[in-house]
Amino acid sequence: MIGTGAYVTAVERDRRCLPALAELSEAAPGRLDVIQGDALEIDEAATVGDGAHIVANLPYNVGTALLVRWLSGESWPPFWRSLTLMFQKEVAERIVAKPDSDHYGRLAVLAQWRSTPRIALAVHRSAFVPPPKVMSAVVHIVPAEQPEGVKFAILEKLTAAAFGQRRKMLRQSLKGLPRALEALDKVGIDPTRRAETLTVEDFVAVARELI
Repeated sequence: MIGTGAYVTAVERDRRCLPALAELSEAAPGRLDVIQGDALEIDEAATVGDGAHIVANLPYNVGTALLVRWLSGESWPPFWRSLTLMFQKEVAERIVAKPDSDHYGRLAVLAQWRSTPRIALAVHRSAFVPPPKVMSAVVHIVPAEQPEGVKFAILEKLTAAAFGQRRKMLRQSLKGLPRALEALDKVGIDPTRRAETLTVEDFVAVARELI
């Protein structure tokens, strides 16, 4: 990206990588800013401002947490214009999954209700040294229009409850969420269905009734 004239802010926790980044910074004076720290503790919006493109090979143990954070802002569209992120292949498949599939769940709904994700590239484990035991994939995500009358926090609680007991009927998995069963009735969703049969639009409709 440096060769294209972009200004890059790199966040790197591993000190062993800093010398290589320092060489890149010297090769492109004033166009690479290196922050040595934990990505979970960085305020990206304050650091880079609006219009950023986030590109990352995320650590598998924090990748989902970072993605949910980037998707979670109540203000939409977000500060970022696109996310290009590498995940374990199974996680990538969960992000783009469709209803009634093995990978469909909370992460798919949170990613798809107001953004458009796609798997851009499969990455074989042999691309890494040493090679991990799992395959990887790069996911590209761009913001989409947000449905009116829905808040992320409510949708997050709804999907957490629904998929927390995904093999149970909705009348069982949602009984602990106030007004959820009434919301199902209002939008015409049979409470004997299971969470994985609902579309993203179904979850959005229920969440709208919970505001």
